Amino acid sequence: MGENKEGGEQLSSVEKMAAPPKQGHNMYAMGCTMLASLASILLGYDIGVMSGAQKFIQKELHISDTQVEILLGILDLFSLVGSFSAGFTSDWIGRRYTIVLAAAIFFAGALLMGFAMNYAFLMFGRLVSGIGVGYALMIAPTYTAEVAPASSRGFLSSFPEVFINVGILLGYISNYAFSHLRQSLGWRFMLGVGAIPAVFLGFGVLAMPESPRWLVMRGRLGDAKEVLEKTCDSSEEAQLRLADIKRAAGIPEECNADVVEVTKKNRDNSGAWRELLLRPRPSVRRVLIAAMGIHFFQQASGIDSVVLYSPRVFEAAGIKSDNAQLGTTVAVGFTKTLFILVATFFLDRVGRRPLLLGSYAGMIVSMAGLGIGMTAVGRHGDGGHQLQWAVALSISSTLAYVTFFSIGAGPIAWVYSSEIFPLRLRALGAAIGVAVNRITSGVIAMTFLSLSKAITLGGSFFLYSGMSAVAWVFFFTFLPETRGRTLEEMPKLFGEKKKTAAPEKGKEDTTGVEMVNDGN
Repeated sequence: MGENKEGGEQLSSVEKMAAPPKQGHNMYAMGCTMLASLASILLGYDIGVMSGAQKFIQKELHISDTQVEILLGILDLFSLVGSFSAGFTSDWIGRRYTIVLAAAIFFAGALLMGFAMNYAFLMFGRLVSGIGVGYALMIAPTYTAEVAPASSRGFLSSFPEVFINVGILLGYISNYAFSHLRQSLGWRFMLGVGAIPAVFLGFGVLAMPESPRWLVMRGRLGDAKEVLEKTCDSSEEAQLRLADIKRAAGIPEECNADVVEVTKKNRDNSGAWRELLLRPRPSVRRVLIAAMGIHFFQQASGIDSVVLYSPRVFEAAGIKSDNAQLGTTVAVGFTKTLFILVATFFLDRVGRRPLLLGSYAGMIVSMAGLGIGMTAVGRHGDGGHQLQWAVALSISSTLAYVTFFSIGAGPIAWVYSSEIFPLRLRALGAAIGVAVNRITSGVIAMTFLSLSKAITLGGSFFLYSGMSAVAWVFFFTFLPETRGRTLEEMPKLFGEKKKTAAPEKGKEDTTGVEMVNDGN
């Protein structure tokens, strides 16, 4: 945070202060971001639990493969309602209470799914749960980015993805634990116990502070300063971030009152839609494309085909026992969770680009290996268990794929998109990123079984390998490295040209002030 800005912009005395050397992670900020990131468990648990519950649901409710696809993928589309609503809700009642709302909605949805007696009732439960997931996915990364100090931004911003993986693992374990119950009870317990994480989340969030950005936008400077003093690495950084947020909110830097009046225009960010989507500057357009691209390719690489349908994939590979399929799936979840934890410690050391490019390179190879294995098993027919090398290749390729996904593609999509948007556009930008992520995820989930029937399982995985190759080229040519950069430097990375002349009288300066001053 102590680097000087370049160009003709006049710096304040606060900005000229040199931040002291980094002294490890801020434990208070880490605790806050961990609590907020617990919201991501809701999505992870649903993904994990539905991978195993779908087989028992299909048997009891006598539904087709197409209905199973819709049941699994529709939650992603329902989550769009929550993700876009969360943008407005979080600006209205605050980030903290929006997370509580997400937990309450998902709690209701989990109970509805657990007590569902037919397909229609189950779909209604998916609708409610999807809205809660949408709220959680949008607000967790936003809160984390606004609370995390610059020295630990990559580390802390990866927490939402970490907890998604923890949720997936818990879902897999729940499948294995309740699969021994009577069929009519087993899948209902699997879905119903999803209400338990929501309860812990709802009460846990009450112990964390409100986002300093939201407090400033509401004119509560004293409260914001108190939060920043606890979450920043130094008092100098806290002053710098407070000054930046004040300028973005239209509050004079010299104003030091505990409570001030903020105009409705600045508080509600009414021009964000126009600035981001309708008439974006070139640098903002590039930021938007980067964020949408990284979220699209994260899902288009086929991660949900592996995570959601892993029991079916393992069955096709020759593992016939339900318990063996679910047990192998737990191994996938454990591997995925383990390596996402490893990745969090390298984001601020190695950088985003090396991890992302290495991740997708490994995904290309491992998904191709899975395609080869499944093609060999498929051509061998029901005697595929005799092709031990193909079964071993399929399982090892699956584990390798989730490993490579977890060290780069998984966490960096959320980290990168949360740090490149300017403060004024962050809530809307996060909502758009979540929307692209969930739409792509929904399409993959709702087409995988049909796709595998049309071009075979092996062909589907070759297709996803090709998508990963396209993603690698996009990232190599389009995404700059952000490690070690302050948020003030992000505009320069994306081609922002600083103004040297003052704006005309009576006109709003929207050509870079927010991006340059986004020090949160």
